[in-house]
Amino acid sequence: MAKVKDVLQALDELTGGRCVKDPTDWSSGKNRFVVTKTSNIPGKSCTEIPGLVWGDPEMEVRKIAVCMTVTESVIELAAATGVNAIISHHPACDAANFGGVLMKTYLGLYHLAFFELHEALHGTHPGIPFLHGHKPFFTDVNYGGIPGNVVNVGNALPEVKTVGDLLDRLDGLIDADMDRRMLSLERRERHSDGLQETAVAACAKILVGRRENPVKQIIHIHPHCGITAAHLEQLCRDNPDADTVVASISHVYPGNELLCKAEELGLNFLCGNSHALEIFENGVPLAYALRKALPECEVVIFRERQTAIPLDEVGSPAIRAYGQSIADQYLPKK
Repeated sequence: MAKVKDVLQALDELTGGRCVKDPTDWSSGKNRFVVTKTSNIPGKSCTEIPGLVWGDPEMEVRKIAVCMTVTESVIELAAATGVNAIISHHPACDAANFGGVLMKTYLGLYHLAFFELHEALHGTHPGIPFLHGHKPFFTDVNYGGIPGNVVNVGNALPEVKTVGDLLDRLDGLIDADMDRRMLSLERRERHSDGLQETAVAACAKILVGRRENPVKQIIHIHPHCGITAAHLEQLCRDNPDADTVVASISHVYPGNELLCKAEELGLNFLCGNSHALEIFENGVPLAYALRKALPECEVVIFRERQTAIPLDEVGSPAIRAYGQSIADQYLPKK
């Protein structure tokens, strides 16, 4: 039977030794993948600790869940379905990721071990560029001196000849039609034409260029990581054959400086997979690697699905009446 310490060893091996193995490994500063990120808002920083964050190393593990971000929904699903260990791609903090309570009390209640990886997994495989139709010849995970600002530049794969080819490739790989059908079904069953879902609303799309435009060399960026228009201009100077920009994980919208700079430089600009689909890009390869390393464990994927429902269409008539009553009686405008 596998134990929590075996899961840690497997994660350490598949990331090339990037996990924290003991407290001094991160407190000494010698592990460069232990990163504190802050917007300089007092009390809101978060330190990534790749590896085991909470749990008894000797506890047995039969079932592992791989997710992108741990939330109370993840924890409740894990407990209800017999999961012993949660591996989250993104880092977690007390209260913020645990329904407003302490990590140790919530996870302790359900005897769950918790691991996180994030930057320690980044750069270990070329999966995101591959899904977006190119083979990188240049990669920088700290472009412009900004930690986590990942940039790839690559040549289009032989089957990706046009902007349309790139979009069709993405749609097919993630089965975008299934998400659209599921949204249509849910709208019908809930009698809510206004219902929205992230994967459909933030789908891959062309912002500059046409489907028939040729694609030969791609600059692949992630706008939420801190890349600027000046960075994009420098990337074009360094890679004069680049003809297309792909923004994935996060998107841009009209008026964004990156989009304006791409138009100025005569580049195609596409939004690829959004952050809502990173479970496919990073979670699925991680899950397969874990299953191979720990064949005695069942490995499942926890896929987040976020919907937006108009207020007057949410839940049952009774729950809407309840909400209105509570608001009127206990939450008055003063």
